[in-house]
Parts: sequence; C-alpha cells; structure tokens
Amino acid sequence: MPSTNAPIPFLRPALRLLCVGAVAMLAIGCAPSSADAPAGAGSKGGAAASGATTAARSGAADAGADSVARALIAKKLDVPVDAVKPSLVPGLFEVVHEAEVLYATADGKFVIAGDMFDVDSRSNLTEQRRSVVRAAALKSVGDADAIVFGPADAKYTIDVFTDIDCGYCRQLHSEIAEYNKLGIRVRYLFFPRTGPNTESWRKAVSVACAPDRKAALTQAKLGEAPPVRSCKDAPVAKTYALGKELQVRGTPGIFTDRGDYVPGYRPPAQMLEVLQQLDAEAKAAAVPAAAPQKQG
Repeated sequence: MPSTNAPIPFLRPALRLLCVGAVAMLAIGCAPSSADAPAGAGSKGGAAASGATTAARSGAADAGADSVARALIAKKLDVPVDAVKPSLVPGLFEVVHEAEVLYATADGKFVIAGDMFDVDSRSNLTEQRRSVVRAAALKSVGDADAIVFGPADAKYTIDVFTDIDCGYCRQLHSEIAEYNKLGIRVRYLFFPRTGPNTESWRKAVSVACAPDRKAALTQAKLGEAPPVRSCKDAPVAKTYALGKELQVRGTPGIFTDRGDYVPGYRPPAQMLEVLQQLDAEAKAAAVPAAAPQKQG
C-alpha cells in the first residue's frame, strides 16, 4: 500500500511562463538537456547553496507567522517550509517552499497550488510574493559569484542564468555592448543545462576560474574551448542550485532585480521595453487605488 506521507507532487510545479503586459512576445531560449541533473548532484556545494539561499530570505517573512500552523503545515506536507504567514483570505496561510508560493489551511490538511488575484486591483498577489522571494534569493549571490557586464549605476540590472553552449545565450552575449548602452547591466550566473560532470559544466568551471573571467566568458561564447581550470571558489554549483530552486528550465533565464521572471532571449531594444513596462506596472501597483465616490 503506498505511503500516505509521500511529498505532494505539485510542490515542484512546472515553471510558469509569464507574459509581460503589452510587450509580451514569444520568448526563445535553450531548452534543458534530458541529462539535466537534480540541483547539486555530484557536488556538496549545490545543496549547501540551496540551503543558504533559503535561510537568506526566511527571517523577515516569518516575523508574524503562526508557529503552530507552520509546524503542522510542514509536517503534513513533508517538505522544508521556508516561511508561513496568514494570507489575505481568512483561514488560509501563505506557504513559501523554495521559490514557490502556495496556500494551506492551518492544519495543513488542505493545500491550494495556484495564483491568488485581487479582483478589485486585478493584481496577481501570488506572483507578487514569488517576485519578492526570488529577488531575495538572487541578492544572496554577490557580484563576486557572477560575471558582470555594465556599470554599477546602470538604470536596470538583470540576472541572466547562462549556459556557455546555448546558442541564444551566445546571441545575447554578442549584443552585450548594446544592452549596456541602453542602461542594462547584465549579471551572468552559470547554469550548465546538462548538469554536473558534463562538458558544459567543466567549461563553466574553467571560465569561473580564469584570471580574467569576462574575457574568458567572451571567448567561450565565441565557441573557443577554454583552457581546463579548477578552483575551490568556483561558483558554478552555487548558481546552478539557485537556478534549480528558481525553476529555471532553459537558458537564458532572466530575472529583474525585483524578482520578475523574463523567459528566454530578448534583443536589447525589446529587453528595454520589457523592463520599462515592468517599471510602469510596479509604480502603478504602488499607488493606492482611489476610494469610490459617495453618491449624493
């Protein structure tokens, strides 16, 4: 007889692809390899990185959480729960598991995996919360563990999970000067789609351990095999584990500094459009809705 305590399958749902307002378009990128391994496979660094990411974002969200509900929900779901707090719906708690947000009753007996909308404002409250969680996770990766193109005072910064052997990642990098010219700073995070102990992984480590990582990455994106290198502080396992936690399923996987997910390659001008649209939406959401006028 199957165990009744098995982890619930929808707790690792397929990545939701988000259309960005009026500038939504077909996103293109490199799909994951069938050899893609679980986060941290073949490396202790991956599991450690995932735990560190979780810890980095848990504290603030848990400040007002009901500790009894958290314990009951975590036990019932049988997965690590990063944060629990009352949702806007009476009787339902918001539960954060890695980068996913779901809702549960206080005893954990009933769970809702889906998005919650505020009908009056037409806001996707669940996606807003996911963005906050993703942004906090991405902030746990400093520039020392990324390869950064563009000045620190650029108007926009995007985190790009990249694979050296991905064709669309190479296309994006061939236009890096144009992204920078448009005020877009790019932070590359390694995400070899084929996983640990593969050729793409070894290339990523070799680039990460190069004396001049920016030059090494550029050469590798041009198809030149980097000299084989290794080093203790290579961030590949850490950023790969983070990409898995954020449910990156293909490259380039792009996130804004607010945690918005932008799937696939976008040419520089289109990327700027997307960022401007997201900016406008964020500003509009920050303005409280006007109270309805009383009828005289």
